[in-house]
Amino acid sequence: KGKMMDQIFVKNIHARGVIGVTDREREHPQDILVNVTLLTDISVAGESDRLEDTINYSAVSKLVLAKVEQSQRYTVEALASDLAKLLLQEYSVQGVRIRVEKPGAVRFSSSVGVEIERIRR
Repeated sequence: KGKMMDQIFVKNIHARGVIGVTDREREHPQDILVNVTLLTDISVAGESDRLEDTINYSAVSKLVLAKVEQSQRYTVEALASDLAKLLLQEYSVQGVRIRVEKPGAVRFSSSVGVEIERIRR
């Protein structure tokens, strides 16, 4: 199991992208809400107080936004999986937690979505 991991998070990234299966969903970008948690050790940055020793939150946000905007996935499951792979590729973190939501997609519900966790193998 190992030791508990520190977490870096970027909450509620508001993106717009094509997601869904209906014609209407394929034709019009929709609001997609993404939450990212990176599981990593931040003790070096905690001691050094240097940005170079940690992960740039703004860069994470921009990467996620760009991916969602150019994505054409049918399911939030696939989009979440794409984002997890991308972040594990881009950053040397031990794991990622990704939450992808479609606000207002289902009547009588404020939001629907998935949350996945992927650990570096």
